[in-house]
Amino acid sequence: MQIQVGIVTISDRASSGEYVDLGGPALKEVAQKNGWQVLCEAIVPDNADRIQETLRSFAQQGCGLILTTGGTGIGRRDVTPEAVRAIMRVELPGFGEVMRSESMKITPNSILSRSLAAIVDSSLVIALPGKPSGAVECLGFVQGAIPHGVALAQRRPTSC
Repeated sequence: MQIQVGIVTISDRASSGEYVDLGGPALKEVAQKNGWQVLCEAIVPDNADRIQETLRSFAQQGCGLILTTGGTGIGRRDVTPEAVRAIMRVELPGFGEVMRSESMKITPNSILSRSLAAIVDSSLVIALPGKPSGAVECLGFVQGAIPHGVALAQRRPTSC
């Protein structure tokens, strides 16, 4: 079954038009290369309510996988992990652990990342770094588990 994807860029500056979003398009390219269908896309500010509304909306529209980019650092406006945790059913700590562990081989600053994955409604949500290369790399580190995670989130039969 084809995975339906939603992509959310979380950035005050990109949402206000101060700069062009590069993270969302980078994730869209990876999703399409994996044969996933990108169903929904949005750019929202670093605001917990807006993030939560967008995640819930994308889940209701049938996105089994929702990828976010941005808001996972330690800046004052970085609220993505808190927004996701406030509406999740369950967190999947292995995703964040692997993303940070593998990223440490590339840059020591990755230890500051708060990337995570969780089940929100019937969607697997993966909160990725805001830097496009970091988002793509981190997605690559965990993409092998995504089909099974989406199937479980959507309560579909799995082969495992």
